[in-house]
Amino acid sequence: MKPRTLLAWSGACLALVAACAWSGHRLAWRNGLASLQDQAQHRLDLVTTALDAQLARFDYLPSLLETTPQVLQLLRAPGDEGLRHEVNATLRGINATAGADMLYVLGRDGRVLAAGDAGQTGTPLGLDLSFRPYVRDALAQQRGRFFGVGVSSGRPGYYLSFALAPKPAFEAPPPAPLGVATVKVSLEASEQAWRKLPGEVLAIDEHGVVILGTREHWKYRPLQPLPEAELREAERTRSYGGAPLKPLDWRVREALPDAGGTLLALEGGRWLASERALQRTPWRLVVLDDLAPLQAEARRMAVTGALAGLLLPLLGFAWLQRRRVLAQQRASRLALQMAYDSLEARVVERTAELRAAQNELVHAGKMALLGRMSAGMVHELNQPLAAMRTLADNACVLLQHGRNADVEGNLQRIAKLVDRLGALTQRLKSFAHKSQQPAGPVALQPVVGNAQFLLSRRLREAGVEFESDIAPPGLKVLADEARTEQVLVNLMANAIDAMEGADAARRLVVRARIDGACARIEVEDSGPGIREDILPRLFEPFVTSKPAGRGLGLGLMISAHIARESGGTLAAGNRAEGGARFVFTLPLAPAAGSPPLPADTPAAAGSPSETHS
Repeated sequence: MKPRTLLAWSGACLALVAACAWSGHRLAWRNGLASLQDQAQHRLDLVTTALDAQLARFDYLPSLLETTPQVLQLLRAPGDEGLRHEVNATLRGINATAGADMLYVLGRDGRVLAAGDAGQTGTPLGLDLSFRPYVRDALAQQRGRFFGVGVSSGRPGYYLSFALAPKPAFEAPPPAPLGVATVKVSLEASEQAWRKLPGEVLAIDEHGVVILGTREHWKYRPLQPLPEAELREAERTRSYGGAPLKPLDWRVREALPDAGGTLLALEGGRWLASERALQRTPWRLVVLDDLAPLQAEARRMAVTGALAGLLLPLLGFAWLQRRRVLAQQRASRLALQMAYDSLEARVVERTAELRAAQNELVHAGKMALLGRMSAGMVHELNQPLAAMRTLADNACVLLQHGRNADVEGNLQRIAKLVDRLGALTQRLKSFAHKSQQPAGPVALQPVVGNAQFLLSRRLREAGVEFESDIAPPGLKVLADEARTEQVLVNLMANAIDAMEGADAARRLVVRARIDGACARIEVEDSGPGIREDILPRLFEPFVTSKPAGRGLGLGLMISAHIARESGGTLAAGNRAEGGARFVFTLPLAPAAGSPPLPADTPAAAGSPSETHS
């Protein structure tokens, strides 16, 4: 072959090999990048949902202290040491039930007056935290949110604050806040969960600083140098503790608009960054995938493409060296097939493992949510289900005696209870959205009768004598019938529980009388009465004297909430002759043709609980 021809063939072969190598590299890079982006989006779905849920879990807790009378009393009298110890114990109990990292109360000046960890190392009790943004945000806007490193503990956390103020009088302007309730939420569990996922996960705050992450040496470092004003603000609020805020070597190389990812150089490596904004905070979650394995795979595919490109020149040379080239060709094809099969098997195995891990995480989240929903539904549906059991047992006895008409009546009442269960689930849904049914005239006599019927089996089994005294018999109140019946059933059920095991005669009385513009409903029992240590805190959340597993400490909370929303009150005390008395007031229904009665602002006896004995 002439030198010029040989040179042309060599150039063509090199060009073909280069084209095949580039095509193989490009194809492997694009396919691998698309696979990484798809997996990153799945991980973002998991971590953003879990973190949003963690941040929202304790939203209610600071505002709950507004219903605790001792807290407001301490804010009015911050020097009362006895009251301070009592509030410390209350905060410790509430926080033990809720499971937050810390719960404390600050005065208007930002000084911590009470804390759930009082007496422990690292407690903020007595510190002046007025420089923290969540204090001034709560005083100015009622609520505040802030991430920072603890001043006394040195542990990072997410702070939720709520301005505490006394309840305003009817149509009066809102009073000035007395102080601030703050809950600190630890996010260490979220970081631990992230470490079980592939790649790296970072949480970046509104200033561009990494506040959470799977690599400790990246935390409290900004992506870009911070302006001088933000550095001074961070130093003043001590958001990041004593971290020097040294910027990361974060350099964006290429944006991928189609999939929403970014190729970047970070601390000497190349990464694919996929990010998602959180709903409840101005933070961003970033998932980083190391591109080194993909680069190696692209190089391998480039080599594979180059080898494939060499096949054509080898076929050309086969005309000259047929047998030797054919043998080499078969060996090359076999090696390529084995490499491809091995690569395909590894990709399938890795994908299956990732999907299995994702399915396990989703299943665990669903089971936790199902448990919380089931606990609330069982508490609300227990009484109607017990009544349906009583009616079904009675129907069996009536059938044996041939009393078909009475059986039909029982079946009709069971159908009404089924409708009631449907209405109850609808009300539970409405309660979650803070809605309620409009009030209307409600006759108390049938409501008390229905409550007695729902508890008839328990009354009979406990040997309790029941008495209803409604005067006048046609007494009506302005309320929601189902919610009023719910309060009476809860009070009567608590009375039955209180008299359980009593040696004396067991007697339950429901009495109603007109008291000015209201109806005064009294529920009395002959039990041992309300314990002195529980009586002052009877209407606080999570306070119960029932054994573990028999009460959540929420029944009277719901009852007091219903009383206030209906324009009435709920109070409790002990009778001089023994036993407990609950007083439930509701506005009287206006007479036909008369204008509606004015609804006074209720003054409920405190935060609700579930039981009194």
